[in-house]
Amino acid sequence: MTDSRPSHPAIVTTALTKQYTEALALHEVSLKVETGSIFGFLGPNGAGKTTTIKLLLGFTSPTSGKAEIFGHETWRDGVEARRHIGFLVQADAFYPDMSGRSQLELAARLSGRSPALQGQLLDLLELANRDLDRKVVQYSKGMKQKLALVAAAQHDPPLLILDEPTEGLDPLIQRRFEQFLRECNGRGRTIFMSSHDLAEVERLCQEVAIVREGQLVVTESIERIRQMRVRQVDVTFAGAAPEDLSWLDGVQVLAVAGRRWTLAIEDAIDPLIKVLATSDVEDLTVVPPSLDDVFMTYYDPKAPVEHTSDGSRVETLGGAR
Repeated sequence: MTDSRPSHPAIVTTALTKQYTEALALHEVSLKVETGSIFGFLGPNGAGKTTTIKLLLGFTSPTSGKAEIFGHETWRDGVEARRHIGFLVQADAFYPDMSGRSQLELAARLSGRSPALQGQLLDLLELANRDLDRKVVQYSKGMKQKLALVAAAQHDPPLLILDEPTEGLDPLIQRRFEQFLRECNGRGRTIFMSSHDLAEVERLCQEVAIVREGQLVVTESIERIRQMRVRQVDVTFAGAAPEDLSWLDGVQVLAVAGRRWTLAIEDAIDPLIKVLATSDVEDLTVVPPSLDDVFMTYYDPKAPVEHTSDGSRVETLGGAR
């Protein structure tokens, strides 16, 4: 299917701010999500994720700044912006006395696109015809989540905005849906997803943004974030070990047990590898930090100011409380 959409990034926010009566929910968040990427939006409850998504969907107006979907401002030109989107609705947004099938038909009509992927999604999420014939009020939480995922993605939108997409799904169904998202991305679709499941984000996303108290902490590729954090290196020497390795920049010797050394490295690993190449090494293991480790580092109140990949400074001042 060919999409007549502008040649703009999928999402751009510029100093996006939302002030409620007593709280600053979002403060000057600037993001760019390139078309054809899978982008993770991370933060705990109250960090500003849901507020950002509501602003992207044009469901609420910004106090200042703006959000754009494929070049269309989401508040002033919301109808055109939403024409390119599939988004995950909350379970309470369904009509409880309507059947699941009728809900999907309504979602397809509202999208203005053919539900070309409906059959594939129903199969992989294991929603049978007998389920679709039941009223939504009879659905379990997991079934409502499955129905919402089908409604969001069945029309193969250029941009999928998913808030906690696999919440309530069993692990097998979760992995199947992840593979579906990879296939969509392989066709050039963009996925913007918020999730508490950091392992899921690590498996799927190419780039992530982390928000804390309504402010952007960092925007980076997952690989770059890992490289910026401390890695553990375990080295077992077959013969004589070096007298010391702590003289190398960014290297700390954590433990020495006979021929086995445990090191922490903050910078590029290449200088260490070159030094080790002059010794008789029996075994070498590099343990990268998990996204969970990285995430908790950025949520440390004493964490330093970070920078984006283009070198611009990202402030980590206090936000909404």
